[in-house]
Amino acid sequence: MIEIYDLHCHSTASDGSLSPTQLVQRAQDHGVTALALTDHDTTEGLAEAQCQANASGIKLIPGIELSANWSQQCFHIVGLGIDPTYPPLAEATQNLQHTRMERAEKIAVKLEKKRIPGALEAVKKAAGDGMITRSHFADFLVAHNHVSTQQEAFDRYLAKGKSAYVATPWAAMDQAVNWITASGGVAVLAHPLRYKLSANAMRRFLAAFKEAGGEGIEVVTGRCNADEISRAAGFAERFELTGSTGSDFHSPDNQWVELGRLAPLPQHIQPVWELLK
Repeated sequence: MIEIYDLHCHSTASDGSLSPTQLVQRAQDHGVTALALTDHDTTEGLAEAQCQANASGIKLIPGIELSANWSQQCFHIVGLGIDPTYPPLAEATQNLQHTRMERAEKIAVKLEKKRIPGALEAVKKAAGDGMITRSHFADFLVAHNHVSTQQEAFDRYLAKGKSAYVATPWAAMDQAVNWITASGGVAVLAHPLRYKLSANAMRRFLAAFKEAGGEGIEVVTGRCNADEISRAAGFAERFELTGSTGSDFHSPDNQWVELGRLAPLPQHIQPVWELLK
């Protein structure tokens, strides 16, 4: 039987549109045999996902996607095989919920100054008990016809340097890596080419990431092409990092990204799942 690993996806516990139960069911329908639920800065969906995984016969790998700062830039660090009850990690996720709420309030104020009222109430309702992310604001802007797409919402309002952007005091990268590794997990750099770093800056970051205890890098992502896989694999080789594969699935509405629909990991790259217990 061919094993299909999808080690990066999101549920309604953060900014995904499917509940943890629905997400696991969809993963099973698409042939995924091992799934990591990696919601932004929270582990709230893991217990529900595990119940459905037990019923579906899928291996669930408990995960998280932590936002972290390094050299005044935000990076996303995926934790795989974590222990969500590890006290420092559990405390960190509670603190991050407050951080995200404070950011949401500031984004809403900036949008009001652009004569776009009602954002905070809308995103709080949309997120429910989950983490509020910028994607919730993007969805709000689309729904109220201020923009046509999520990407336009980021390009016009929410991305760094735009009118509703709010710089956020995330944890330092080495601290985020430590929360993951000390809980028994493996720290993986998510979507490495999305940060638009120069080759030199990426090398400096990966050296620091490895020194902090990072052990993996996403080589195959949901929308990557062969050239991008080759570039990410080159980083994995140079820094002796294991390779991960993850769709970064959020919603069935995005026809370009689907659970389990991933290119194979290059054979010369050690798979990150070999490190998972």
